Amino acid sequence: MRPFLRTAIAAAVLSFAFSMCLAAQDKEKEERKADQEFYESVNNEIDRLTNLLDLDDWQIFYVDSILVHDYKAMQEELKDLQDKKVSNTDLYYNIQYKWQDSIYYAYEKIFNEEQWAKYLKNGAARDKKNRDKRMSKSK
Repeated sequence: MRPFLRTAIAAAVLSFAFSMCLAAQDKEKEERKADQEFYESVNNEIDRLTNLLDLDDWQIFYVDSILVHDYKAMQEELKDLQDKKVSNTDLYYNIQYKWQDSIYYAYEKIFNEEQWAKYLKNGAARDKKNRDKRMSKSK
């Protein structure tokens, strides 16, 4: 009976360890997929702005850097709220607005006057106005 018990316990332990390895691999795949989707969305926005504003190479570099930094920072702040189980949606929106404003003001510094006017005309001015309006309501 004892050899059977040892075999059963060993099989259970190995089965548990195997399932833990599979779970870790699944989590790693999900993280890689999320990273891939993140960088795809950043590249899509860079392509959109490049086509819209005829950006120079140095401007593309800055837009890429701004988007990656600010979106990653925003994601970290949102995840921190989520981990703390904060349920107040205004806090989540305020974080998004803060980082969207950061991107807005960073773009203002790197776009020339013509590009900035075109950027504003294509929805950025309206988005900024709406953000400011919502921020003033939440205070």
